[in-house]
Amino acid sequence: MMQSTLKDTFKSVAAAFFGVQNERSRQRDFSQGKLSHFIIVGLICVLIFIGALAAIVSLVVPSSL
Repeated sequence: MMQSTLKDTFKSVAAAFFGVQNERSRQRDFSQGKLSHFIIVGLICVLIFIGALAAIVSLVVPSSL
């Protein structure tokens, strides 16, 4: 069995964010992936998502002092 690479983990987490994971990839994740890798990559992606939303909101909403 081959271990899932970091690139595969990021691709799987991104697919999960959008809900487009296919069955073959899901089976590979459950059989070869490490839970700790998915948790770490998932947290990183969530932080990036929140940061992007905050940046977009700060650009759109005028700052009034």
